[in-house]
Amino acid sequence: MKHFFTYSSPILFGLGLALLPFFLQAQILLSGQVIDSVTKEALAGVSITIVGQVNGTITNTKGEFQLVASQKPPLQLKVSSVGYATQIVEVNPTQTFLPIALQEQALLGDEVIVSASRIEENVLKSPVTVEKMDMRTIQSTPAASFYDALRNLKGVDISTQSLTFSSINTRGFAGNGNTRVVQMVDGMDNQAPGLGFAVGNMVGLSELDVESVELLPGAASALYGPNATNGLLLMNSKNPFTSQGISASVKIGIMHAANRTTATTPSYDVSVRYAKVIHPKLAFKLNVSYLTAKDWQATDYRDQSFGLSQDDARYPGFNRTVADNQNYNGVNVYGDENSSNVNLASFRPYFESFMQLPQEQLAAIDPRLVGVVNGVRNLAALTNQSASTIINTLILPNQLVARTGYAEKDLVDYRTRSLKVGGALHYRITPKLEAILQGNWGLGTTVYTSTDRYYIKDFILGQYKLELKGDDFFIRGYTTQERSGNAYAAGVLASYLNEAGKPSLNAANLGGSWYPQYAFTYGGGALSFFNQAFQSAINAGQAPQSAYESALQAVQLNSGFLQNLARSTADQGRLMPGTPEFNAAAQEIKSTAIPSGAKFMDRTNLYHAEGMYNLRKWIAPEVLELLVGGNYRIYDLNSQGTIFLKKPNSNAEYNIQEWGGYVQASRSFASILKLTASLRHDKNENFKGQWSPRLSGVLTLAKQHNLRASYQTGFRIPTAQHQYINLETPVSLLVGGLAITRDRYHLNNYALYTYDDRYLAHPTDPSQWNRLQLNPLKPERVLTYEVGYKGLVLNRLVIDAYYYHSLLQNYIGGMVFVTPENPLIGTRTVSTTTNYNKSIRYQGFGLGLDYQLMKNLVVSGNLSNTTLPTKNVSLFNGSPNHNVLDDGFQVGFNTPKYRYNLSLTRAVSANSDWGFNVTYRYQTRFYWNDLILPAQARTAVNSQQIVIPAYGTLDAQVSLKMKSIKSVLKAGANNLFNQAYTTAWANPQIGSMYYVGLTFDEWLR
Repeated sequence: MKHFFTYSSPILFGLGLALLPFFLQAQILLSGQVIDSVTKEALAGVSITIVGQVNGTITNTKGEFQLVASQKPPLQLKVSSVGYATQIVEVNPTQTFLPIALQEQALLGDEVIVSASRIEENVLKSPVTVEKMDMRTIQSTPAASFYDALRNLKGVDISTQSLTFSSINTRGFAGNGNTRVVQMVDGMDNQAPGLGFAVGNMVGLSELDVESVELLPGAASALYGPNATNGLLLMNSKNPFTSQGISASVKIGIMHAANRTTATTPSYDVSVRYAKVIHPKLAFKLNVSYLTAKDWQATDYRDQSFGLSQDDARYPGFNRTVADNQNYNGVNVYGDENSSNVNLASFRPYFESFMQLPQEQLAAIDPRLVGVVNGVRNLAALTNQSASTIINTLILPNQLVARTGYAEKDLVDYRTRSLKVGGALHYRITPKLEAILQGNWGLGTTVYTSTDRYYIKDFILGQYKLELKGDDFFIRGYTTQERSGNAYAAGVLASYLNEAGKPSLNAANLGGSWYPQYAFTYGGGALSFFNQAFQSAINAGQAPQSAYESALQAVQLNSGFLQNLARSTADQGRLMPGTPEFNAAAQEIKSTAIPSGAKFMDRTNLYHAEGMYNLRKWIAPEVLELLVGGNYRIYDLNSQGTIFLKKPNSNAEYNIQEWGGYVQASRSFASILKLTASLRHDKNENFKGQWSPRLSGVLTLAKQHNLRASYQTGFRIPTAQHQYINLETPVSLLVGGLAITRDRYHLNNYALYTYDDRYLAHPTDPSQWNRLQLNPLKPERVLTYEVGYKGLVLNRLVIDAYYYHSLLQNYIGGMVFVTPENPLIGTRTVSTTTNYNKSIRYQGFGLGLDYQLMKNLVVSGNLSNTTLPTKNVSLFNGSPNHNVLDDGFQVGFNTPKYRYNLSLTRAVSANSDWGFNVTYRYQTRFYWNDLILPAQARTAVNSQQIVIPAYGTLDAQVSLKMKSIKSVLKAGANNLFNQAYTTAWANPQIGSMYYVGLTFDEWLR
């Protein structure tokens, strides 16, 4: 299968030759001119296509066109242009020249979509909720890119982990690397196959090449297969036959955020697109875009260790430092997680053995030990206490200690960049048959948040497609090639830097180890304070027992000083950021693969083939419109052992095969009612087959008012990482959910306990430790009932409203546990993928309004609600969504309950040389839960304090069309008033971006 295209190319070519005779017919020449209905000016660059064919062209600078048809009239032409209402023009046998006048359109109420049913249909009559952005919307939206503009759509949540890496989600259960939304570019699944999710638009479309973007919130597996449980994002590029010429854009920005090392820095974004018809049957396009900037920075230094009472008034909002809490674990500080619950008390057995050693051996271990041991001996004789009691109460108290960590800014180079190169060759074999050879390639450097903060340096993703497309079918094969470049985990890097400076604990060299040095220094200091206080109390006439207690109190009062003294002593020799020693050690660790270093290597490939056929030539569409389709996919895992489990006695990793097929039938009744039913079956070799039915109906009243109802299903197959991950992180050991992966660590052979039970709630009472059970991993399923309305009122107001109720079965989440009796695990925290064995109900609603105030001026607003009902949360109350279910089970819902957007838009058009857009966005606060949090933060009680605050931002843009140079000048701002915000735990603070851009288009009107 690695030679997928070697075999598939001749098959597709042969199929095209076989089909060729069916499409060869007599050819007719059509011509005409397209003008603006008001100004009567000729319109250049207007797309003209023959309905039912792939054949098409565009108008020239005089608005004129010529088009060869393969059938004699009567036939229909589809005429479309940005900012104008699409027209269907009837061509009769007597016409030789077609004058066409287009009307300007400000409202998006009459567009054609294909995502909802895989066939063209009016967006008003879609059987499910669909959000769409066309070229005009993209041009008008004040956003750094069209991808960022998705956040203005109804019900869309975006988690921003970097300037160039955002994750899209709808309808709950969000994550930084979202595996529940499928993102497709020209029919290709845009995920990085080793990661299991799309890396934003790092390898996608250049804004100059975007034709349209369609978003289906909710389940879409019935037609699009696995993993589209929360939505489908479909991005379509321009066809070089109908979008020709050269276009280019330059955008220069100023980014500002007060938390950055340099608060204000520039950004540069350059794009070029060139498309040309070099023969009536052959066209090509090329795209290049490059962005570079200093990224947003993650500088949250709050303590998330929960080592002190959260009610302590001294530390509001986790505002503790390492001086306040020796077990400090900063959110964006790494290397301080590797304490693994290291407690000073754990060194008591060492001290017990030290008491038996002569001074010469003690001095050989560490000279400080001589004074400490002698002090314990003398104190035991003086106070009549045992050496063990003195060691336990004075020298080594029950105190968790973490190593001193490194801030993210010292581990990551925030210079981000993105280079995208794309091209396509289109050949029209006949007017009804087109072959496409396409490639998209991207190189990027960014940061993303998962179980760690990962620095993705020189990450490469390439997608290469061969497609044969007719008027009623398509066959395509493509591959996605992922190359991780020089990527590494920042947390792992920090841990190894600490070890490079000084090992945490080396039994062969205790005196040269960090924790023993800390313990020896603390113990020696405690003895000194104790002796002084004890002698002072005795001299003051106190009884020995009273003096003993007074001395212990004196040590306690000075514990902060002693702890900081111990830390500063143990930190001697620490590798300091910016020094040659630090840089050399960091480079070696970053260049060494996990588990010996921080570099992760991923060369995973995906191979995919699919096809679809519309049987309208066999069954009349007015009787029944029937679609059939199927697909086959292979994941070829290759991380060289840094991420995925290896096969036994082999360096090879596993492959995963998937296949599926679907059928859809629809029937319209008197243009009033349309019913659609679809059924799909998919099989992954590691799981049972999955059925995905969908039923929908649309009732049309008075032509422009549409009521819809649907039952939708979706399923999500556990990702390759969910199945086969085998990765050590600073927070925990990650083990995949398949039996073959769990068995590598014998997880079913030893008792498993929650971290809460074992270490927090009942650390000394084993009878209270509830044992956990690992069940076989299953695919996740979503069942959704939805009703909605979409209509156009008085040709001025577009209304879109919906309500949905969903049932989530076999929720895929992470189970965090400890298994201290397992010799392969020891004291490490383990996280594995498992299912929740109960159904989870959630619901929501949305309302969108677009009103045309006057010609070319539109006011818009949308509101969405996403609710996970629990004891204290219901659809309409003011409580934010929680991540703890009524039975105590924790999920990652991670979604604000309410979001709304308000905007006022005046678009640049053929009749208007200037435009503007002002958009205000707001979302409510919500709780966050995922695997980057330490185990103690993921307990049921503590998790309710992991809050993402509410925020609102104002974006604005002004545009000016300059006809003389065929360009549009834009000036705008995102987050105009610089209200810093963050979208998820451990993510960077987002500030403001102010920009000026110039876009040249050869066909600018």
